[in-house]
Amino acid sequence: MKFDLLKKDPLSKARAGSITTDHGVIETPIFMPVGTVASVKGVHQRELKEDINPDIILGNTYHLYLRPQTEILEKAGGLHKFMNWDRNILTDSGGYQVYSLSANRKIKEEGVKFKSHIDGSYHFFTPENVMEIQRTIGADIIMAFDECTPYPCDYNYAKRSMKMTHRWLDRCINHLDTQPVKYGYDQAFFPIVQGSCYKDLRQQSAEYIANSNQVGNAIGGLSVGEPAEEMYAMTEVVCEILPEDKPRYLMGVGTPINILENIALGIDMFDCVMPTRNARNGMLFTAHGTINIKNKKWEDDFSPIDEMGITFVDTEYTKAYLRHLFAANEYLGKQIATIHNLGFYMWLVREARKHILAGDFKPWKEMMVKNMSQRL
Repeated sequence: MKFDLLKKDPLSKARAGSITTDHGVIETPIFMPVGTVASVKGVHQRELKEDINPDIILGNTYHLYLRPQTEILEKAGGLHKFMNWDRNILTDSGGYQVYSLSANRKIKEEGVKFKSHIDGSYHFFTPENVMEIQRTIGADIIMAFDECTPYPCDYNYAKRSMKMTHRWLDRCINHLDTQPVKYGYDQAFFPIVQGSCYKDLRQQSAEYIANSNQVGNAIGGLSVGEPAEEMYAMTEVVCEILPEDKPRYLMGVGTPINILENIALGIDMFDCVMPTRNARNGMLFTAHGTINIKNKKWEDDFSPIDEMGITFVDTEYTKAYLRHLFAANEYLGKQIATIHNLGFYMWLVREARKHILAGDFKPWKEMMVKNMSQRL
């Protein structure tokens, strides 16, 4: 993997760059649609490629390990072939899913024992076998196995957890150094900064992660319920330390406003279920604010879903029609809303990139944050 830093914004820490892997170029800043179980919910791969058009999507190690299971993925020749996606894929390590199973898992130094949410069977994740699972899934970018701490989190717990995440990182690196790639293309490895919302822990972790000297770095343990101001403060602290010549990935973030504010702090990569999950609940993101399409006010509004026409659904259907689909509980409504929201997120990061390259990102970002804060 190769990262080229092309331009820095003069009035903020925002950067435009490009990541090159064996599956193509990723222009940054980038948003990665979440394809949890080898599918971006409600969207065909053709629509994903032709209408939403991301350079990279995300797959989930925990979910793919449970089904279809790594054995099936290996027989298929890896996730790219299994789901017929010839662009980039990033897999998370499963650390976040294991964190969210708090009632059904036990964490110790060796790894994490957890109970499947599907059939109640028990499984054990270690740094080594999670690297092996991600090797078999075959993503272009794979993540370190870490512990994601909850919010709020006791300082001593956060510190113990962070140090264990660092020890797990060393085990991940040692394992990868001894194991060949599986499908004839390289896999880039990103370690993850932890430390909850404690500045000194975030600094220690960022230094440890930077010193591991991998090709890219990630920030985990944010967007887990903390106020946005704390997220921004921790991101700023970490971005001061992580090397400038490597991509920075903020995991699990977030709203369109969160994304723009974190781009301004120096983040290059994002993923979040928000555009797809909120779409299924009738919330549409636009450049002028958010729309709850279920509201009665849209019942007889025959204007296009979004006059900007970012994807085909925006001008092909009206707000009244989309509201009707939700009221009638038709699957098509959720699909239309999902394509719209993902298209908008892709437009937003690409527009941010254009403004970074043009040198006027900061005033554009401030205007967009103000506009997007409105409820329409």
